[in-house]
Amino acid sequence: MVIDHPPSNLVDGPFIAALMALLDQLDNDDGARVVVFSSADPDFFLMHGDVRGILAIPPGPHEPAVEPNVAAALFERLHRSSLVSIGVVDGAARGGGAEFLAALDLRFGSERAVLGQPEVAMGILPGAGGTARLPHLLGRARALEVILSGRDVGAEEALHSGWLDGLHPSEELAEVVRRLAARIASMPPASVAAVKRVIDRSLESFDDALVAETDAFGALTAGGLHIVRMERFLEAGGQTREGETTRWDALFDAMADRFDE
Repeated sequence: MVIDHPPSNLVDGPFIAALMALLDQLDNDDGARVVVFSSADPDFFLMHGDVRGILAIPPGPHEPAVEPNVAAALFERLHRSSLVSIGVVDGAARGGGAEFLAALDLRFGSERAVLGQPEVAMGILPGAGGTARLPHLLGRARALEVILSGRDVGAEEALHSGWLDGLHPSEELAEVVRRLAARIASMPPASVAAVKRVIDRSLESFDDALVAETDAFGALTAGGLHIVRMERFLEAGGQTREGETTRWDALFDAMADRFDE
């Protein structure tokens, strides 16, 4: 999915509406496995939230929130989806753009990637999930430093801190991510969805995650979808010393439905 929202690729009302429509469409597409987000803008993956729109919020008495705002809830919906979401960053992603990126499952950038959360300098805070999500990606101290300083984080630092999951030259980035997306799409969707659920549970409670993991394993084997893949693995020479020391890639390919290099 190419983000193309001129003139500046803002995270604004039209962007949120388009993302909501996309998720509705993907939820109704049984063949959808992976969604890759890249940008048509040469400078910005996404710029940030619409500052003029925030300025239009009238000051006044504050009622305590009982649920996330629309953007935060929508980004979390994408994060919790059974689909695997991947961001391709070949430019800047600040503010709401960085928050959208953080909500994705995986993030890959080029040497041109720049991430940042400048909201505190504006008198607010990252309010579309960034303040809540970055400590899980970066750790508490690093998240505090990045958010409170409002500074730009370059590609190399973003990689080493965990904000990006991989770094590749601009001319190679799209193809690297395409191959990864194809590899993930070749996996059984029920297994992929189960892995996402258990990993998310582990960030909340390790003991609960162990139970969820056992439950997911039982549900997957009870469904029987593993049988044909495991049979292919054995028929191709899996679980033999020769096969697993000299032909592992071929064994893996034998299991996959649509593995496409």
